[in-house]
Amino acid sequence: MENQAKNVTKPEVCLSVANIDQIYPGTKALDDVSFEIKKGKVSVLIGENGAGKSTLMKIIAGIETPSAGKIFMDDKEVSFKDTTEARAHGIGIIHQELSLFPNLTVYQNIFMANEKTKGKFIDNKTHIELTDKILARLEHPINANTLVGDLRVGQQQMIEIARNLIQDDLKILIMDEPTSSLSEQEVEVLFKIMRELKEEGISIVYISHRLEEIMRIGDYVTILRDGRIVAEAEVPEIDIPWIVKQMTGEGKSYPKKLRKIDWSKQEVVLDVKNLRLPKRGGGYLLKDVDFNLRKGEILGIYGLMGAGRTEIFECLMGIHPEHTGEVTLGGEVIDIKNISEQIDRGFALVPEDRQREGLVQTMSIGKNISLSSLKNYVKGIFIDKKKEDKNIYEQIKDIHIKVADKDLPILSLSGGNQQKVVIGKGILTDPKILLLDEPSRGIDIGAKTEVFDIINQYAERGLSIIVISSELKEIIAIADRIMILSNGIKTAELTSEEVTEDSLVLASYKGHSGH
Repeated sequence: MENQAKNVTKPEVCLSVANIDQIYPGTKALDDVSFEIKKGKVSVLIGENGAGKSTLMKIIAGIETPSAGKIFMDDKEVSFKDTTEARAHGIGIIHQELSLFPNLTVYQNIFMANEKTKGKFIDNKTHIELTDKILARLEHPINANTLVGDLRVGQQQMIEIARNLIQDDLKILIMDEPTSSLSEQEVEVLFKIMRELKEEGISIVYISHRLEEIMRIGDYVTILRDGRIVAEAEVPEIDIPWIVKQMTGEGKSYPKKLRKIDWSKQEVVLDVKNLRLPKRGGGYLLKDVDFNLRKGEILGIYGLMGAGRTEIFECLMGIHPEHTGEVTLGGEVIDIKNISEQIDRGFALVPEDRQREGLVQTMSIGKNISLSSLKNYVKGIFIDKKKEDKNIYEQIKDIHIKVADKDLPILSLSGGNQQKVVIGKGILTDPKILLLDEPSRGIDIGAKTEVFDIINQYAERGLSIIVISSELKEIIAIADRIMILSNGIKTAELTSEEVTEDSLVLASYKGHSGH
């Protein structure tokens, strides 16, 4: 595709990447990707979570340097050390995670690293005038002196957009999920501005999970799966079912374990009714979610980023005591106040970010495993080392952690084995309900299969498990029943016999045409 960077075809190419690889320890995020951004057009990037979309955009915006491959602009090879260099070439990026300074004002955020000066001084008068002008264009007349931390999320998103629009020589604007926190009305304003930018010859790269939006605003679609481009098309030539088929692919699926259990006869251990979690600044992160969990069952939760999956776990673990709704555990209604109380009641959480929340980096493997259950080994004011060691060794054996010595530092383990330590630590508290948030995130296929075996093994012993996973094939293989969330609302619940990849994808996009 390198030579295509030199062809000025019908729509002119303003930037192309050729044969880009991005390798992180243990995973290849991008594999030989070649991609073109066409002048004055909206190029849409689609793919499941973890397909490599954001990684590709970070490379183009100068946030990351690729492991291999080249970038061309106007027939010349370019490379960006950082975002400042990319910005000098006219490339702006609107992030999915807002990168604003809450303790600074609106105008200070908009002109951060792009200040106008008058002689030796910063020209705040011009900053404020230009801020008022750009926010009027965005139909968001917010006072330029307001602190960004006092704005609601949708308004903050508009400030993030405004920051990019004040760039004088903007050529390419990358938008990573720009509408995820916008209302329908705000989305309409954004689309109007996108059309105006196109008329000015500015190219837009648009990442979105909302398929209806893509069909409305996109000119070209590129689909990524597992770090590779699997399909490209012009929007008028395709429809939503085509997109879903390309995204899910017919690839390798995990072996499904069929469990011959009549679930209607199994005891309900957890019953959740009308679970609501309010959003700061109005609206809900979770709205009237109902579900139950039976003894020995693996319930899957599937949904896109921001669907409310992790929030369900946080409510159950006592991280959001402000939630409302009724939670019944073993037939008794419980009042969830804090984490330690929930651990005592038999809940254990394996968090998604194992490095930050699941492990203590400075402690040994063994200490990490026994951390949440230390109180079981306390004798008077001392820890019963023998009992602790016995349990650690049993746990290491039970979940096949590949380790020479439990006293080695935790970081000496591979990602997959670190993940097993986090699961082992949860299981040592002897829980009734195990909550697993993306248990196979960032580990290789061999380790994944082992993690699934561990999950199945504990379910067989009667442990009730809820698993969140963004990977379709995974959740289909492991769950006895799947609940699908979209924008904080439960859109479907399917038993393992009813599940197909297409039905899951379509349910997870429901309600994504607006709020």
